[in-house]
Amino acid sequence: MSSPLAKPLSLPCGAELPNRLGKSAMTEGLADPWDRPTPALNTLYETWSEGGTGLHISGNVMIDRRYLERAGNVVLEDSRDLPKFKAWAAAGTKGGNHFWMQISHPGRQCQNLVNTQPIAPSEVQLKILSFFSKPRAMTQLEIEDAIYRYANTARLAKQAGFTGVQIHCAHGYLISQFLSPKTNLRQDQWGGSLENRARFARRVVQAVRKAVGDSFPVAVKLNSADFQKGGFSQEDCVQVAGWLAEDGIDLLEISGGTYEQLSLMGVEATEVRESTRRREAYFIEYAESIKANAKVPLMITGGFRSREVMERAVASGEVDVVGLARPLCSQPDVSHQLLQQKIDNIDDFEHQLKIGTGFWGNNSPVSLIKTMNTVGQVSYYYKQIIRLSQGLLPDRDFNVAKGFFRHLKTDFQNNLARNKAQGKKLFSDN
Repeated sequence: MSSPLAKPLSLPCGAELPNRLGKSAMTEGLADPWDRPTPALNTLYETWSEGGTGLHISGNVMIDRRYLERAGNVVLEDSRDLPKFKAWAAAGTKGGNHFWMQISHPGRQCQNLVNTQPIAPSEVQLKILSFFSKPRAMTQLEIEDAIYRYANTARLAKQAGFTGVQIHCAHGYLISQFLSPKTNLRQDQWGGSLENRARFARRVVQAVRKAVGDSFPVAVKLNSADFQKGGFSQEDCVQVAGWLAEDGIDLLEISGGTYEQLSLMGVEATEVRESTRRREAYFIEYAESIKANAKVPLMITGGFRSREVMERAVASGEVDVVGLARPLCSQPDVSHQLLQQKIDNIDDFEHQLKIGTGFWGNNSPVSLIKTMNTVGQVSYYYKQIIRLSQGLLPDRDFNVAKGFFRHLKTDFQNNLARNKAQGKKLFSDN
């Protein structure tokens, strides 16, 4: 009997995904110093495209080069660099899959190595180490400009040959900041009630839909919750999901957390029910209520590691697309193996990737050590992404502490190269 994962999925816009496996976005850091796609990105996504996954979503492509999540982000603002984007889109669809561009703005989660004067809904400082400056509250004109930029990047993505776009409304980036009452303290039409806090997200979705037309896939990545007291809640998510469905999205991907609460990286922010642990996926317990209100195809990313659980989730209708991320770094062809039912489990290195146990582990009482473990784990997967982009096989030999410092060094070097190429000074307002 064929796997439920191999069944195609028709989207509301009329497009069809060839199967039920999706690569969720992972930041690549492989743009050139002028923020353009590179041959390394082409090699990476061609490798992934040939691995059998039906839907690939790029790492966050920035809508405004003044504000990046990190140096190495790709930026798409105008048509001058479209030939490079066309080459990237062609490589990413070589296997007959969909390749969607994730479009994003970091808001206050813009490193001060990139810009020391980030913008956000309100002047709420990010409480994590010292890598981020206090943001300035956006003006009405800046809000309208950002909405235009999301739509403009989506329009250009379609021209470049990407087969869809995903609007990043999760993980504490700009739209997520508007949605959360902890980071949105505005008293105007963009803040206060949930309806007002969701206005920016809805306006972005509506503008993107108008820019790309009715038959082009438009997806959204949304937090199930921020997992912070007084933040964006599950109830908020269910309501916002329904509104976004009314605005014409084709697929809703559910994730969770922010830079301050790293559920997005598999760090458990709250007590997780034992039933959720058994079903593996971190955010699947939210699926039923979200689907009931939104009535659009749902993608859940985070935690899936066994084929049985994936197949059961799809066959039962709990989810429509199983989102994979880290496993594709260490097993780029894992989707072929899952679809052909050749393997029962996929790689799961997270629990092995830590500096040590106890005081030196993931639950250390020292926040710096917890951060080193988290970033060190992430850097393991960055290492595999870089190797795949060079046409090399994954390398499982890794030291978490060294990975943490290597990641900081890489970010600093990328910023130096970018600022030198673009004639800017480090630690200055871009």
